[in-house]
Amino acid sequence: MILVIALIALVAWATVATVIELRRDGYHRTPTDWSRVGGRDVHQQAESGHGYR
Repeated sequence: MILVIALIALVAWATVATVIELRRDGYHRTPTDWSRVGGRDVHQQAESGHGYR
C-alpha cells in the first residue's frame, strides 16, 4: 500500500512539474509568415510514373 501511495505521489508531482515547465519554456505557436516562404518549384513536384533521385 505504501508503494501505491508513493507511486501516486510521484505521478502527481511529475504532472505538476510538467505543467509548470510547459508554461515557463516560452514556446508558443506563431502564424506562418508567407512572405518569407519560397514559391513552389516545378522540379520539386513529384509526378507518378517517374523516378527521382
